[in-house]
Amino acid sequence: MKLYQQLSQVSFLQNSYAFKFLFITFLGIHIPLIGILFFVLYSKSAIPPGTLLLFALVMTLVATGITLVILKKLIMPIEIASKALNNYQNNRTVTMLPTEFKDEAGLLMKNIHRSIQETEDFITEKQDLMYLLSHDLRTFSGNSQSLSKMILDENPSSAVRELTELIYESTTQQFHFIDSFIKLIKEQDEISKKEIHFKKINLHKVLSDVADQVGQQLTKKNIELISSVKIAEAQIQIDAELLIRVLVNLIDNAIKFSFAESEIRLDVYTDKTKLVLTVTDSGLGFDPSHKDELFKKFTNKSKLGTANEHSTGIGLYLCKKIIERHQGAIVAKSRGINQGAQFSIILQKGK
Repeated sequence: MKLYQQLSQVSFLQNSYAFKFLFITFLGIHIPLIGILFFVLYSKSAIPPGTLLLFALVMTLVATGITLVILKKLIMPIEIASKALNNYQNNRTVTMLPTEFKDEAGLLMKNIHRSIQETEDFITEKQDLMYLLSHDLRTFSGNSQSLSKMILDENPSSAVRELTELIYESTTQQFHFIDSFIKLIKEQDEISKKEIHFKKINLHKVLSDVADQVGQQLTKKNIELISSVKIAEAQIQIDAELLIRVLVNLIDNAIKFSFAESEIRLDVYTDKTKLVLTVTDSGLGFDPSHKDELFKKFTNKSKLGTANEHSTGIGLYLCKKIIERHQGAIVAKSRGINQGAQFSIILQKGK
């Protein structure tokens, strides 16, 4: 950037990035000619043609090398702008870019900086608004729920009780939906800010934590979780806590749609350069033609569990977002309704 800054102080080069390149190239082309002229003018004896040719060749190579090095430094603004944009897209890191330059590269940096800042401000404002609306909605739902509870406490007639219980159940579902909505916003923001790089993960520890978190749900329906781990550690591009969150979500989902006193399998193995984690159940399954719909936000393919458990419609969506954000894939398979389901997480494995 130092060379670019110095050239930007030259009056006839200030407003044109192309002129800066042409100026450096012009100087680079004429260095060999100037060198040959000085060599001929100040030589004390006649110069053999071979010597002159060799000198011209050396000067041309040196000048070409110097020119390429300088031009490489001159494209630094483009590299900085590209890196800033890449950092924001991958890690949501806002990089401060210089905005005082007037040429095309300067305008590019200025526009990228402004676009990143406006996007970040928009995201922040959107989240603040969502939290505010969610808070107000909770308040309104809470009022309805409190009133319905007061009516139920007064021992109303059976007809009034039935209607009041419906209101109470409806507001409870509203609370559940609002909480899911807030969770979606928070987790999307958290995912976007995670830095991605390979790290060593203890898979036995991951599965142990997963088993602890789903233990209560398994006990409620008397379902056994059977784990098979064929690799103890792996270098993968996802934090252990995020991987645990995805697995817990998938197993929660499997429990919800599994019948009591059944089994759920959790298998971990490698397939060439991939780490594969599969959650398999023998429950309700799904129509294979609907597999892509399952991962959509608030999908209409959500259904009640085998014990009438409600679905938020965002669990699988978040799992997919987390895994794809970390350069992986998640695949759903089923042979059909009431024939179980399998969800596979596929992650790139480092060396």
